[in-house]
Amino acid sequence: MPEYIVVGGRTRQPESSESKLVAFVIRWLITAAAVWVAAQLVGGIHLEGWKSTLLVALILGLLNAYLKPLLVVGTFPALIMTLGFFLIFINTALLALTAWISGKFDAIEFSIDSFWSAFFGAVIISIVSFFISLVVKPGKIARSMSR
Repeated sequence: MPEYIVVGGRTRQPESSESKLVAFVIRWLITAAAVWVAAQLVGGIHLEGWKSTLLVALILGLLNAYLKPLLVVGTFPALIMTLGFFLIFINTALLALTAWISGKFDAIEFSIDSFWSAFFGAVIISIVSFFISLVVKPGKIARSMSR
């Protein structure tokens, strides 16, 4: 007998590993689109090819999933004092770290020229990801596909 979870007044089944994988892939593609848009709009971000775009999005997504929570907790006082604006600098640092990690692989053609390029790129990636996620809704799509 399946277990059910009550969320927001509605009952639903817990996410299966299959639906979690589908949601991850959708979020990955959203991040890839956002990285591509940032590379097109910011002159100091250089990105070549769809393979590089997907690999950069994967690296950035993994950093956001595993390192960002630690950075948020570690900088919590700064986040409170700046009313959350410090998150922009955390995102900038993660994008710069993504460029550094990408530079270690010959197959990935991605680089960032300066702090300001990383800063504006991080802002654009955040905005584009937010708006695409409003339309696409990875969790909802994943749940509907696993039924």
